Amino acid sequence: MIGKLNHIAIAVPDLDKAIALYRDVLGAIVSEVVDLPGHGVTVAFINLPNTKIELLYPLGDSSPITSYLNKNNAGGMHHICYEVDDILSARDNLLNKGMRILGSNEPSIGAHGKPVLFLHPKDFCGTLIELEQV
Repeated sequence: MIGKLNHIAIAVPDLDKAIALYRDVLGAIVSEVVDLPGHGVTVAFINLPNTKIELLYPLGDSSPITSYLNKNNAGGMHHICYEVDDILSARDNLLNKGMRILGSNEPSIGAHGKPVLFLHPKDFCGTLIELEQV
């Protein structure tokens, strides 16, 4: 069902500092910064030859990243994202197997302009998983 690894998301307490670290210290190519109000985050992507790193920063006080950073004030890995060919089929398959989807069970549009779903971390070894339709 899942395809390749699309990205690993890291929550950061200072987006500009994180961008500078990846760009200036590691020599990475960094995307433009984009606000995603529907998800409560500001993001930038580090483009690697085989995947991406998504830097997540809270957008507003109700951002899910704010509560994450309150528990992990230095930041850290937030989620991993896998690609799927058909997000609705993947959702139905997961629900039929007793897995939980966060939110309304309906895909929303993610940072790449494509449908995404988040899977409950308690169902996947404590890891928050994002599925993105490609």
